[in-house]
Amino acid sequence: MADLRTIREEDAQQFLRLCRQLDEETHFMMFEPGERTTTLAQQRERIRRVLAQANQTILVAEDAGQLVGYISGLGGDCRRNWKTVQIVIGILQSYSGQGIGKRMFQAIEEWAVTQGLHRLELTVMAHNQRGIALYQRMGFQVEGVKRDDLFVDGGFVDQYMMAKLLD
Repeated sequence: MADLRTIREEDAQQFLRLCRQLDEETHFMMFEPGERTTTLAQQRERIRRVLAQANQTILVAEDAGQLVGYISGLGGDCRRNWKTVQIVIGILQSYSGQGIGKRMFQAIEEWAVTQGLHRLELTVMAHNQRGIALYQRMGFQVEGVKRDDLFVDGGFVDQYMMAKLLD
């Protein structure tokens, strides 16, 4: 079973590798295969910046020394949106269906409550039924639809805006 922990700067290379593998494996992430141009130095700096902010984190799932998934929570930069956290999650296909996503959402919600944050939000492609089902089980609700928001595999795709209020 994968262990969850906060990312560290020294995870930069493995994290970049994980993200690129997710780009290849799924059509539900933002980047298409080969589109991610982040360098190792840039990735290390992004991790450093996230870890320096009280309203931002990246939690990773690790199995046998390898990163197999992550959930990031990025709070806003201004006082008005500081307590709102944008969530992104990715789990390798070979690890899906093992409860890692549920555990990651529980962990990031726990972190958010500890930090005094109020709102978790995410977007999900409307045809990502497994993702939507997980998010709903974790208490997220659809708040709106971004019609024809993304161009995926030669066609436009709607995205749902989903959120969960904490307190």
